Amino acid sequence: MDWLAALIAGLALPAAATALGFAWKARTGRLHAARAAGAGAAGAAGAAGAGDETVEALELGRAALGPVATLVQFSTKYCSRCPATARQLTGVAAEYDGVRHVEVDLTHRGDLAERFRVLQTPTTLILDAHGVPTARVGGVPRLGAVRDHLDALTGRTSVTS
Repeated sequence: MDWLAALIAGLALPAAATALGFAWKARTGRLHAARAAGAGAAGAAGAAGAGDETVEALELGRAALGPVATLVQFSTKYCSRCPATARQLTGVAAEYDGVRHVEVDLTHRGDLAERFRVLQTPTTLILDAHGVPTARVGGVPRLGAVRDHLDALTGRTSVTS
């Protein structure tokens, strides 16, 4: 390999890796609207069915869900960011009436990781009162976005001074 090709490769590879790292960092922790299975064509009945499927797949009873919304955090035993995320989400849930935080350990549950397409932990789903996923966050969630979404679900208005 001549020295010019080696120099170009030596500069291009770290630049590409840096660009990919910045893109990953910008995407991590952002709240994305979730697609409810069956909600498009089937309407509200399909959305309720999607909620039942979600609750059943998570092996949660209806009693574990919040009456207004539920923050479902997928964690693993070896996740270093999961305990802090759990504390933050528990605190956010405590700020709202009818909102609960539930943690699901995926360490030995590859079937759940596959079913909910969890590629990293923590991953958080925000479920509405019917158990239908309304939003998803991959990585440590940005709490402002979670609060904004919960405000929309609960009908609560925030006044900033």
